[in-house]
Amino acid sequence: MIKKILISACLLLSLVSFAQEGTASPYSFYGIGDVRFRGTLENRSMGEIAIEQDSIHMNLQNPASFAHLKLTTFTLGGTYATTKLKTDTESSNARRSTLDYLGIGLPLGKFGVGFGLIPYSSVGYKISSVSEDPAQNNRRFNGSGGLNKAFFGIGFKIAPNFSIGADVNYNFGKIETNNFEYITDISIGTRELNSVDLSGVNFNLGMMYQTKINKKVSFFSSLNYALESTLKAENTRNIATALYGSNFDLVIVDVLGDVKTEKNLKIPSKYNAQAGFGETRKWLVGVGYTFQEAGSLNNNYNSLDNVTYEKHSKYSIGGYYIPNYNSFSNYAKRITYRGGFRFENTGLVIHSEPIEDMALTLGVGLPLTGTFSNVNLGLEFGKRGTTAAKLVEENYANVSVSFSLNDRWFEKRKFN
Repeated sequence: MIKKILISACLLLSLVSFAQEGTASPYSFYGIGDVRFRGTLENRSMGEIAIEQDSIHMNLQNPASFAHLKLTTFTLGGTYATTKLKTDTESSNARRSTLDYLGIGLPLGKFGVGFGLIPYSSVGYKISSVSEDPAQNNRRFNGSGGLNKAFFGIGFKIAPNFSIGADVNYNFGKIETNNFEYITDISIGTRELNSVDLSGVNFNLGMMYQTKINKKVSFFSSLNYALESTLKAENTRNIATALYGSNFDLVIVDVLGDVKTEKNLKIPSKYNAQAGFGETRKWLVGVGYTFQEAGSLNNNYNSLDNVTYEKHSKYSIGGYYIPNYNSFSNYAKRITYRGGFRFENTGLVIHSEPIEDMALTLGVGLPLTGTFSNVNLGLEFGKRGTTAAKLVEENYANVSVSFSLNDRWFEKRKFN
């Protein structure tokens, strides 16, 4: 089954990753947009905890995990997101459906490899600022696009309980922003269109270790280090006069020539450490900490005096419980029940207000009878931002689904 859907799924995600608006957050205006990728749904449902050396689920956060795959694994995830955005005086609702990741893992003895495509960050907003004074300027802002990652990683099992790994990511994408300024009684306004082509390469290193504490309980740990990298930004700016419509549509009247510039954006190094305890295929509890230095993400179109970037940090806790993974008579006992919580300082500071993000996560893993494959469902309830300093608070609820499909490849059949 995995072989039959592999090509079509890859093509589908490749097309959608370019076309989808993966966010409706006004905070996606800054930096490289709203960073959406937080690992596979299995790990996101546990507050992003990913410490167990799993043989049938891909861990896209740590390449060392690929060495522990026993079956060829195909994973695909998507999310339906609803968000309520509010300020001190107004509120609005937004909905989005997105594909989150596609990955393929291959076991090769002591080695394992993984590759795939990840829509990493998204830009998607429509904002209108209308003055009550007809003589004052009104403004409309909208943006779209984002950054994608094509990755290839390899893991090596040094010992049965210890593995290391590394992966390389090719980053590519395009961001477009459209800023329009006009006066209410004058039908023609000024439009500024910015188009940014992003490209670059970055590397990740990982390590996983586990050991028995007693006959049942084990200690699990995971370390991951993303090296500092550079994103090349090729910027094109265009100024024009235009007629405006009520749906952010513009009719160009007169246009000036394009202005092209180049700038390098700095993506700082990132450290992630996680550890926990559990009984394999029974229960697990873990905690995690992520730290990242301040980046240099201001570009020509989003460099503002009231915006700065500080150190990023994240705290996570989560785990799972399986009543009886090999029960034949009771399906509910074979279900994996997951839960977690995370708190994150995003590193973005606007009007001296740090933008924070926190969420409660829940999920279940539903095994497909007669196979090692499973369907995963997840819920995420969170809050980002604040209404202080005339900013926007986002209250979101995400419903996600993923597939982890497993099969044996490269084995010669005894019988045809």
